[in-house]
Amino acid sequence: MAAEAFEDIVEDFEFIEDWEDRYRYVIEQGKDMPVLDDALRVPATKVDGCASQVWLHPTIEDGIFRFEGASDAMIVSGLIAVLRKLYNGLSLSEVVAVDSRAELERLGLNEHLSSQRSNGLRAMIERIRLVATEAT
Repeated sequence: MAAEAFEDIVEDFEFIEDWEDRYRYVIEQGKDMPVLDDALRVPATKVDGCASQVWLHPTIEDGIFRFEGASDAMIVSGLIAVLRKLYNGLSLSEVVAVDSRAELERLGLNEHLSSQRSNGLRAMIERIRLVATEAT
């Protein structure tokens, strides 16, 4: 039940066999994200549990969830971009219903991230789900 944009990443990953190339792809996704305004890099948007600094700024308009994000680490910025493609544009109930673990397994990310990165990714997903749950 991921957003349609996430399916594009899944398809791209099917053609990229080498993990170094996949990492570069994820990093490029992060570089292509809109820049998060410095005014939104505040304690309220900071995600705890990440080894690097991470900020997520969610917005909900007409029941549709979106978020912007930023990190001081390139690979984490890429992971934020992947999560944006997974969740942005979904209704609040769809955000909560997404099985993020299963969706990310389709990319093989779970077994190719360090434990710190995996913990940070889980922390970002928890924040996204919390915001969507509290808004419903």
